[in-house]
Amino acid sequence: MGLFSWKPKKEAKEEAKEEAKEERIGVVTHYFGGISVAIVRFSRAVKVGEKVHFKGATTDFEEAIKSMQLNHEDIAEAKKNQEVGIKVDGKVREGDEVYAAS
Repeated sequence: MGLFSWKPKKEAKEEAKEEAKEERIGVVTHYFGGISVAIVRFSRAVKVGEKVHFKGATTDFEEAIKSMQLNHEDIAEAKKNQEVGIKVDGKVREGDEVYAAS
């Protein structure tokens, strides 16, 4: 063990605690890059305006849901286990997890 080996472990524990606070509410099943739309399957009801956190191997950003569509129709709320399209500002990838942000 080196002199500074304790610091990364402490940071890792703090990150793990931070992640534990966030509630996983969905997963990205597809991404349309040309139109910046993520298809997300939600594990609970989610409304337009809610803040979400997209997190993956190379993805890590938060934003409020500005619009959602189901079968090309605007919706105000996604129901549990529903797959909906969400307009996103950043790039996401299949398998990225979606968390409720505070």
